[in-house]
This record gives sequence, structure tokens and C-alpha cells, in this order.
Amino acid sequence: MQETILIIDYGSQYTQLIARRIRELNVYCEIHPFHHLPELNDSIKGVILSGSPSSVTQEDAPIADIDPMGLDVPVLGLCYGAQYLAKSNGGRVEKSAHREYGRAKLHVKSTDPLFHDVTDGSQVWMSHGDTILELPENTSIIAHTDSIPVAAYRFVDREVYAMQFHPEVSHSEEGMTMLRNFVKDICHCHAEWTPKNFIEETVAHFKEVIGNDKVIMALSGGVDSSVAAYILNQAIGDRLIGIFVNNGVLRKDEFDQVLDAYKDLGLNVTGVDASELFFKRLSGKIDPEEKRKAIGNTFIEVFDQEASKHSDAKWLGQGTIYPDVIESVSVNGPSATIKSHHNVGGLPEKMQMKLAEPLRLLFKDEVRRIGAEIGVPDTILKRHPFPGPGLAIRILGEVNPQTVRILQEADHIFINELKTQGYYDQIWQAGAVFLPIQSVGVMGDERTYENVVALRAVTSLDGMTADWADLPHKLLAAVSNKIINQVKGINRVVYDISSKPPATIEWE
Repeated sequence: MQETILIIDYGSQYTQLIARRIRELNVYCEIHPFHHLPELNDSIKGVILSGSPSSVTQEDAPIADIDPMGLDVPVLGLCYGAQYLAKSNGGRVEKSAHREYGRAKLHVKSTDPLFHDVTDGSQVWMSHGDTILELPENTSIIAHTDSIPVAAYRFVDREVYAMQFHPEVSHSEEGMTMLRNFVKDICHCHAEWTPKNFIEETVAHFKEVIGNDKVIMALSGGVDSSVAAYILNQAIGDRLIGIFVNNGVLRKDEFDQVLDAYKDLGLNVTGVDASELFFKRLSGKIDPEEKRKAIGNTFIEVFDQEASKHSDAKWLGQGTIYPDVIESVSVNGPSATIKSHHNVGGLPEKMQMKLAEPLRLLFKDEVRRIGAEIGVPDTILKRHPFPGPGLAIRILGEVNPQTVRILQEADHIFINELKTQGYYDQIWQAGAVFLPIQSVGVMGDERTYENVVALRAVTSLDGMTADWADLPHKLLAAVSNKIINQVKGINRVVYDISSKPPATIEWE
């Protein structure tokens, strides 16, 4: 039975980061919202209570479905979790006179196992609006800062610990040491959550549950769907039927390159060039949401038509990853739709098939580690995220073959230059954007009135927030010069220096 750390989510922006840190210790963990907890069993070796945007002093403060003090496994409360443990057990918590936010120096009681090998004066990250003024009975302070007497405490008669700071963020310099102490030394987890073990167990699982059935799967050339397909292929071989659709708005030569990569991986994949149909459906559409829906609906139609040739397939493979699963049962419910067709939606209901989702327990960085373990080539594994609607949402205005060709060429030059000069792997996402404006230029002895392209490159950990990449001016100058000289129809190149938020990574 897989050893598990249960993370009870009270809505903190850092909850997924807690899970990623635990996974980095090769220990499996799961996130569940406080009002939707699983049935506890012997696989759970410890519980972590997350932070929250809520205050324990408010009347409707979130309360978990279980009493953490009644558990027979170690418990660690972080920020809101620490304040909740204090208040619910007779302590006093009140609004802080000033919000405690930012770096602080932690002074630890070195004899406590939670702070084994943690340096006295280690930097930690505070982010809370409540303060613990009085602790419950049978507790002991195990750390303080210059301004907070109770930075961390524990119950002396049981393994229940609490911190008013966030060890999971990078600003807490020895936060990983603290989490490792809790998970390995206090919860006694054995660190068996490794790529090799995951692959072996997942392949064996799907070999058993799928049996002799067929699985049909839409592939995009991206990391998630490609790694998922490879794992399923290891389980059932050619009974996995992959479909890769050319929607006309892929990057330059991408359709052929991806098909070749899948062939080299030994996957059974059929390429379907439906670019003319997609262009027809996109004709006259300018609104970003209309373009997304046109591409999404057309994709489902094309995929369904191709899938109908394999009517005996009983399973639908998908590259769903853990953040998608978490979002579907999050504290606040599924988030409002900001943009549609983030991935392939609607297919399970339409096709009434069983789902095969080998990556649904993994974060993005774990998917890449799994891919590296099984030999997925870097051309796929290190590929930047690319939107489902492709270049259609990097063309502001109407999409047609001419604007796609221009953007493909410009994008190709930009990406190649990033790779050549060694910046591609440092960037989370990069690409060119075709703007619906023209500007005056001079080429030779002639004045021109041609199109403008914006370059976009960002750095990020997970895409939730992003900073514009501070690329060298010489690199940008080289890209601009090549695009203007080599791509007919462009006479001006600009660089986007907006961060997310307030801007988004994509322009549409």
C-alpha cells in the first residue's frame, strides 16, 4: 500500500507547492479540500493542514471534516493550519495589528526533531494576518522570531506540530529540511515514490484493467499526452491508437516532426491533416473566444470521425495531470472559465468511453522526470507549453493561411535563435504574435506598409505567474533582423515586457 501524506487544503495559494515539495522528497501525497476529505486508511502516514486566505477569527472560518487532534498519525499545521490548531484547542488568536508578511529570522529549539539540522537564524517567509497570542495547554514553543513569540509550537503529549510561516516557499531557506524532518523522521515515510517505481506500477495497473481492449487517444505533440501515450503503449502495445490532428495552426513543420518523433518512440499514431476544414471554420472570426470554440468544436468533430473507424475501442486515453484533478474538486469549486479549450474537453461525455489517465497523479515537473526515465526525446520533453488553439490565438484578428504562414516563419526564427544561443531551456514559454496593425517602413529605396510582430518570452515555475524574460539586446536584435529580412510581410518587430499578472502569457 502506497505511503501517503494527506494535505488538507483550506484554499491557500501555496497548497500545490506543499505537495510538490513533498513529492520532491520521493514521498507520495494527495491534496483534498477540507470539506471533501477521503476515507482515512492505514496508507496515510501524516497530515498537513495548509494555509488559507480566510481568518480563523471569522464566523464562517473553514473547518475540516475531521478533527486533526483525533488522528493517530503526526500532524503539521502551516499558517492558517497553525492558528486553527491553536484556536480550536483553547488558545487565543486575534487579528494582527499589522499583517506579518515577508522574510524573518527563525530562532529554533534545536532539540526538537522538526528542526533537526536547521540553522538558528534561518530565513523563513511569513504571510498571515492573524497572530497566536496564547497557546493551548500541553503545548510548547519550539521557534520564535524577533517579532513573533510563537513562530512554531507543538503539543507535548502527541506528534502535532504547527508553524506560522511557510516552509514550502523558496524564500524559506531551510524549509525543505523542515518538511523532510516531518515526513521522514516524524512520519517515518520511506521515500519510495520514484519515477522508476511509478512507471512499473502504472504500466502493471493498466495492463491489468485494460486487458485486451483498445484505447484511442488524441495526441498533441506536447509533454503530457506524449508521456501518457508512451506509458499506455508499454502496457498494451499497438492496441493504443493515437490520433494527431493538424489543425492548420501548428508551428512550422510541426505536424511532420511530431509524427516522426512518435514513430521513433514506437507509437501507433495516425496523422490527420484537417487544416483546410479548420481554416474554413475560422473564416471571418475575430473574437478570441469564437476562435477557440471553432477550433475546439472542429477538433472534436475530426477526432470523432477518425475514432469511429475504431468502433471497438472501449477506452479513451488522456494526458490529464494532477493540477487538473485538484481544480475539479478545489476548495472554491471549479474556477470560472477564463478561456475555453485549454485542453480536449467534452470527449468523454460524447463518446461514452472509460478513461485511461496514467498521469492524473503527477505534477508537470514529475511528468518530465517520468518522460526522461522512459526515454522520451528532448524535442518533446523540453518543448515549451503550446496552447490548444495553437497560433490562432497568437494572431490577433482573423486567421487565414497567409497570416499563419507569416507567423510560422517569424516564430520559427525566434525559437531557433533561442535554442542556438542557449536560452530556450531557461524560458518557460516563448513565441511570436501577429498584430492586426501595419506600420510604415523603408526597405532599400522603397517605403513599405507592412505587418508588426511582437515577441513574447517569459520565465515561470508553473505558468500561474510569469515574468517577462530579460533577454540580451543582441539576441533580440538578431531575431528582429532575421525576421524583417527573411519573412515577407513584416517590417517591424517589438518585444513584450509585460508580466503575469496583470497581463496573461498569451495575447488572446
